[in-house]
Formats: sequence, structure tokens, C-alpha cells
Amino acid sequence: MSWLPVADIAAHVQAGKLTATALVEQALKTIEEKKEYSAIIATVADRARARAVHIDEAVKRGEKVGRLAGVPFIAKDNFLVFGAETTASSNMLKGFVAPYQATAVEKLEAEGAICVAKSNLDAFAHGTSTENSDFMTTKNPHDMTRVPGGSSGGSAAAVVLEMAPFALGTDTGGSIRHPANFVGCVGYKPTYGLVSRSGVVAMASSTDTIGALARSVDDTALVMDVMAGRDPLDSTTIERESEGYAQALDTDLTGKKVGVIREYMEGEGLDRGVKETITAAVEKLRQAGAEIVDISLPSLPLALAVYYIICPAEVSSNLSRHDGQRYQFGYAEAGDLYESYTKSRGIGFGKEAKRRIMIGTYVLSSGYYDAYYRKAQIVRTKLINEFNDAFANVDFLVGPVTPSPAFKIGENANDPLKMYLEDIMTVAVNLVGIPGVSIPAGTIDGLPVGLQIMAPQRADRALLGAAKAAEALL
Repeated sequence: MSWLPVADIAAHVQAGKLTATALVEQALKTIEEKKEYSAIIATVADRARARAVHIDEAVKRGEKVGRLAGVPFIAKDNFLVFGAETTASSNMLKGFVAPYQATAVEKLEAEGAICVAKSNLDAFAHGTSTENSDFMTTKNPHDMTRVPGGSSGGSAAAVVLEMAPFALGTDTGGSIRHPANFVGCVGYKPTYGLVSRSGVVAMASSTDTIGALARSVDDTALVMDVMAGRDPLDSTTIERESEGYAQALDTDLTGKKVGVIREYMEGEGLDRGVKETITAAVEKLRQAGAEIVDISLPSLPLALAVYYIICPAEVSSNLSRHDGQRYQFGYAEAGDLYESYTKSRGIGFGKEAKRRIMIGTYVLSSGYYDAYYRKAQIVRTKLINEFNDAFANVDFLVGPVTPSPAFKIGENANDPLKMYLEDIMTVAVNLVGIPGVSIPAGTIDGLPVGLQIMAPQRADRALLGAAKAAEALL
């Protein structure tokens, strides 16, 4: 059974035509039937069923039950959620039970949504394939021999496998847009700070962004509308737009200026099929009335190097809290505190976490800070200025999400540099803090290809309108 649009599900629950209990059971049944895809780490079955009963009883009493009444959803396992462990797919957090919930989850539940499961990810969100999970490797729904992208690969796969109408993800360098592109769903990364990061395991605090994956832009927009806004628990959050993000979106492309990023379309390594798919998508935007403009961002080729200096630096700081003394995991047989630190981290952290900790510690160390970290921040500012200059001339920027469709499981697993290059078209969006979205644009040999659309900071409403218009054309 395919899911109805999110707004329709909630309306039917409110009207008594559907029950939250039946919807939760449908989600849990599908998760069990499709467990071979390894998209889900754990279900939150008992709590989900109890919440469903509560909502159904409230409906019978004629009470208001919210805009997402009875809608099941799945949270990436770096969101703190009641009813299951929160591990971020790392052994270091195995056994950790959250004492409170992420603000994003709280806002969704306040509108009647029901979390049914926690999805797999690259451990601590370090990766682009979901192969870095300490527990399992998620399979692409279109070809089980291929990766679903990452780090929100479990969330993306779960949406396409119809385990729930939508899922939550995090996007630090492309981790929502990348898997959405690989599996063929909508993946939305909002302006930095639009959704609270409170209660989400930190990766790189200056680029971490909370977003959603769903089957349509409408579903994504409604979820974003519920989650967006200031939170006293996260000082980086910003005010939401007064009109919101779900109603009366501007889907008229007539006269809108759309910049095609030259560095993405003409860069080395771009698959010919991807280029043809994106070119065809851009032509449809032109036919719908958009004015297509060629845009160059000269510093864009440096974005990946900048990201893999700044991001590991922040990772090394954020992961220092995992010391074997907190969060459940620890080396019980240690003779002293130092041995507990070293043994716990040696066992608990996977290869990629250790790699990023070492890179980050190196670029922040005495004698190398100026040579690497400081220069990276200077180039980051240059990138921000170039994007601002571009948006002074165009309304939106477009390009591919990745250079090629989903690759084979294991194909890049032993080549960290090749894996990092998968982020080459997504990291700049995070470095400059703008919103970006991946929407399905076509397929190559049965594998999805996404169109990436970007907008200026705080122009999330405009971006969702453009994405909805493009979705109707593609």
C-alpha cells in the first residue's frame, strides 16, 4: 500500500477515516517485510503504538490533534528519540538511551506525528555511502548491490521503500541531498539555523543542518514548516519566514533567473549521462519560462579541500566528549583514567571517525593552524562572497548533486579520497549556509539522478516553490 500525501493522511485521521493505529501498524509491517535492505537500526514500536492509541482516542473526543495527526515518520539515528537507543550507528554510543528528545522530533510530535523507527547512517554521519555504519550497510532500493548514498542513507532508503511517508536527516556536507539523489526522493537542506540542532549528535557545528526526506516537495515543505523556527536550546537558530513554508508557494518560473553552475557542469569526472539529464532538466525550466544564465564561481573547485579541513577540525572537537566516561560505552577493565580514554576510543570509534579526528587535530595543531585552518576559513569567506555575488544576478542556482549515479557497495570503501570526492558538488552549500534541495530528475540504467537547486540564505520559501515547480516538469 502506497502512502497518501502527508497532509491527506493527517486530514483522514482527523476526520476519522483512518486511524493512527492502523498507520503505525502499516509502517512497522513494511519495515519488517523489507528488513533485508538494512535501512532501520531499531523500531520504536511500543511507544509508537501507545501514541497512536492516544491520538485515536483524542479524535473520538473531538479534540485537535495537529497538522501531522497519525503520520508515521523515521528519524535518523543521530536524533535523540525516546523509546530506543541513540547510537549514531557507532559502537561508541551503543547502549545510550536519550534522557530527552531532539527539538525537531518534539515539534513533529506536538503536531501529531509518530516516530516509528531509527534509521541507519554512516557512524557519526561521517560518510557518503552508509558503509561506515558500525552495524550494517544499507542497500539502494533500486539495486541492492549499490549504496543508497550517505550519511542519511537509511532515511532516504526508508522513504523510497515506503516504510514511512517521510524521514529526518542531517546535512553537514550533502548528507540529505546526496542519498536523495541516489535513491530518487526529495531531500531538503534548509538555511543553516532554520531548524534547531538541539538533541542531534553533533558532527561539524558550523555546517550541521537538520532537514527532511520525502516523496514529494509538498510533503517536505509541510514537515519543514513544522520544524522551522527559533529554539532557545540552540543559539544559532533563526526566525522563520512569516508566510511559512507549506502554503501558497510561488511555483511560477516565468521570469525567474536560474544560474547553471559552470564548474559543476564542466568539471572533470562528471558522468555523461548525469550531464545530459541535468541539461534536459534545465531545458524544461527554460520552456516553463525561466531565464537560464551561465554562472561561474571561481573558488568553487577549492570548496572540497576547504570542507575537509574545517569539518574534521570541528569533528575532532565534538568527538572529544566521547571519552569512555559518559554515554554508556566505556572500557571497564582499564587500570586508570588515561587507559580508559585510550582503550574506549580505540574500540568505540571506527576507522573513519579516527581518520577525521587525526586530520582535524593536525590542522588545528601548533604550526599548522595558520597553514591550513586559517587559510580554509579565508577561502570559505571568499566562497560566501562569490555566492552572494551570484545571487545578486540570479534567483536560483542549479547543477548535479553528484558526478555519477549510485556506485557499487565496496567500490570506494578502501579509498577515502575517492569517497570524499563524492561530496564535491554538495559541500559548498553547507560552507556558505544556503538552502539546497535534490529532486528526482531522471534515471540512468534504472538508477536515479537528482537535480540540485540552491537559493540565497533565508530564501527557503522561494526555493521550495521553485522545487515544486521543477518537480511538476521532471
